[in-house]
Amino acid sequence: MLIEGKYAQAIENFNILTQLDTLLYEAYFLKGIAKYNLGDFFGAQADFDRTLRVNPIYTPAYHYRAITLSRIGKYDMALKDLEEAVDLRPSYTGLYFSRGVTYFLSQQFEKAIVDFNKFIRHEPKVPDAYLNRGASYLFLGDTLKALDDYNTAINLNRFESEGYIRRARIFILKNDNEKALNDLDKAISLDTTNTFAFFNRALIRYNNKNILGALSDLERVLKEEPGNALTLYNRALIRSQIGDYNNALEDYDRVLSINPNNVLAYYNRAALFMQLGRYRDAMDDYSQAINLYPDFANAYLNRSYVKSQMGQFNSAKTDYQIAQKKIAEYKSKMADSTKALQFADTTKKYDRLLALDADFAKKDFNNDLLQHKDVDIRLKPLFKFRLDEKRKEKLAIDHQYEDKSTIEFTNAVKVPVVLTTQPGSLLANSSQLKEEVENRLKNEKNSLDYFAKALLESGNKQFNSALDSYNKAIEAEPSQTFYYLNRGALQSEMIDFISSIESNVQVLTLDNAGATRAKVQEQATRTYDYSPAIHDMLKAAGLAPKFPFIYYNLGNLYCLSNDLPEAIKQYSKALELFPSLAEAYYNRGLVLIYLKDKDKGCLDLSKAGELGVNEAYGVIKKYCVENKE
Repeated sequence: MLIEGKYAQAIENFNILTQLDTLLYEAYFLKGIAKYNLGDFFGAQADFDRTLRVNPIYTPAYHYRAITLSRIGKYDMALKDLEEAVDLRPSYTGLYFSRGVTYFLSQQFEKAIVDFNKFIRHEPKVPDAYLNRGASYLFLGDTLKALDDYNTAINLNRFESEGYIRRARIFILKNDNEKALNDLDKAISLDTTNTFAFFNRALIRYNNKNILGALSDLERVLKEEPGNALTLYNRALIRSQIGDYNNALEDYDRVLSINPNNVLAYYNRAALFMQLGRYRDAMDDYSQAINLYPDFANAYLNRSYVKSQMGQFNSAKTDYQIAQKKIAEYKSKMADSTKALQFADTTKKYDRLLALDADFAKKDFNNDLLQHKDVDIRLKPLFKFRLDEKRKEKLAIDHQYEDKSTIEFTNAVKVPVVLTTQPGSLLANSSQLKEEVENRLKNEKNSLDYFAKALLESGNKQFNSALDSYNKAIEAEPSQTFYYLNRGALQSEMIDFISSIESNVQVLTLDNAGATRAKVQEQATRTYDYSPAIHDMLKAAGLAPKFPFIYYNLGNLYCLSNDLPEAIKQYSKALELFPSLAEAYYNRGLVLIYLKDKDKGCLDLSKAGELGVNEAYGVIKKYCVENKE
């Protein structure tokens, strides 16, 4: 399964192996590789840690843990592992390659070159080694050696596009556009999906006045990567220059939705608004640029002009004076006034296409590529008894949770139910079942029938009727834990239903613009009171203090009430009682990331994925790894 790329299934089987034999270090090691391939670097690190605790001299674990650590930016720790691996197996040349890459990523280019030299002495036919050494030379400013390495890489493999792309970058630096264009054409003929090649060719075509060709190449990049902010920005500039103002505005809007802190996008969009006579919008954008970069003298000057056009002469004069003062400050601080005026030169236009200094991975100019501004990461829902014809077992049951009272209760209820977080299903014969329940209640006020009636009513969104039925069930049998659990869950669902109608859905939202951040997003100002639901869960906990799903539910309710420390406490209590409760790991992981405890949060998400919550890996890829390559 690992070889076939079925990583989640491989992890399940490795888990079984490690349960059967806790000293089987190869199983931990291979499980770590599976997690690495799913993008779960924190989980992979944990498995490699376990491998080395069992077998402290297992060189591959040091090697792969180092690679994993470098992916999450822990270069010092990665280098330490590689040193250990080299000490154990100095003849294993692959270690020098990996250490060279780690030195490169940590910007220790001289040391990277030393390691690539060692690797190349033993393995002189590996093109990637020359490409990496060439990149190291390039960062040190030695274009001749870089070019020589890129030539060697191409000679070793003429059918790999990367060598041509790298060499084209050297030619661009030397202003030899013809050779650069030839190399990029060759790269594209070898790999028609390589966006880096199309992007660089667009820059050359633009410099050669081939505007339509440049736009065509940028369009190709965006077809593959619709969220590439740098490409959108460059296309917006070109569209502005050829008078395609509406589409240019749309591109700037998309850039700013991806990277709301992009100063130049606000600045140039403001200029576009001025062209269209939209002075109020232009002034807002110049103000935003100034907020983000308070020393941006050009923005003050342009805002001064906009204000004068709007008749705000006193304010315009103030902006002009601030701009002149900042320009004077720049000039006084630096002897070379041309450098001093990097953002103060009143004649400078920030409307040239931006090129890439090193790595096309930095697609929003200075942070990782963000395909979307925000992604709503919703908590796994509350556990409750729900109607389900097939009686699907909850995820937790798959991990050996057994509770006698739950089994007895579900068997006693006269409609098919299951304790789960998954949405219930409407029963084909629900009308008939409801009629039978109501007929029985006419003869005898049985609490289980009131409970069944509540389930049928809530399945049809008859919340008030369902609440009344739960009240009657509790009145008839006030010591039944599960009545309180379901009534509390219903009260929470009623709030969620009302808030969704009012477009005021409160969700935990992780905003990965820049460093991973998180916030609770409310689209309106109204807040909701979850205390009745919490009260019911606390009552249930008092009746069944060892039932883990109650504390899980309390974790959700406290989270929705913005009491996140208490939410973590409740999830942790649920996990103490039932260590395989995957949903609790998932939700606690999200809350920990919200609280900026990223390492712990990502480990929780890794555990959730290991226990079967496959969407955890998607969250890990988006929020747990800062791509520093």
